[in-house]
Amino acid sequence: QVQLVESGGGLVQPGGSLRLSCAASGSSFSISTMGWYRQAPGKQREMVARISPSTRTIYADSVKGRFTISRDNAKNTVYLQMNSLKPEDTAVYYCSADYLAGNFWGQGTQVTVSS
Repeated sequence: QVQLVESGGGLVQPGGSLRLSCAASGSSFSISTMGWYRQAPGKQREMVARISPSTRTIYADSVKGRFTISRDNAKNTVYLQMNSLKPEDTAVYYCSADYLAGNFWGQGTQVTVSS
């Protein structure tokens, strides 16, 4: 069973930065597309960023230029560097993995942007 464990969430002031990490189990990490999604209260879950095995990336328009997704295959870890955070970035952030065995999700980590 694939496990994804997110960390790095917390409370930050507007304009601040956070770095989320997602540690993945399994031997298929390096050949899998990884992603970050988020869900704010009362809203649907939305894609934030995705990174392919060849490190091709895509971003939601709302985070382009502020967030950066990256991966370290040696550590089976994907990161989300979030800069210039805004109150509207407040949400639970989820890591996802598109493994050969299927699609998997982490438990989520709360990010709150507030003064």
